Amino acid sequence: MENNRDNLVVIMAGYADRMDRFYLANPGFRSRIAHDIDFPDYSDDKLGRIADTMLAGQGYCFDEAARAAMDDYVGLRRAQPHFPNARSIRNALDRARLRQANRLFQQDGPVSAADLSTITEPDLRASGVFSGGLDPDGSRKRDEA
Repeated sequence: MENNRDNLVVIMAGYADRMDRFYLANPGFRSRIAHDIDFPDYSDDKLGRIADTMLAGQGYCFDEAARAAMDDYVGLRRAQPHFPNARSIRNALDRARLRQANRLFQQDGPVSAADLSTITEPDLRASGVFSGGLDPDGSRKRDEA
């Protein structure tokens, strides 16, 4: 590898505490890593905008109460172990869309185009994040998102 170092890029990524343990596994690792880049977590506001953008890209939107529930979700999820930033938002939205589809399927009567494209508060608040979330070791207690 040393002879081809100009033609080789290795990217290692992970949570900071786990990467520290990885480096400690072999004391020579740290000296072989030329660049260590720490990407800070997104702000709550930025995560809210990411959620809005992801939904809009799929033809969905939040109603007003669901938007507030997403803000609550971000605050609660961030406080849990191993917060995965925007991936958590994507997972939460995927599950909210599944809940929305189930809710509409069980609904009596016609379903409007607005119904089909709107995520409501119950679609989000059914998340396990609102009822205890993750165990301290990061394993899922129930539905993470």
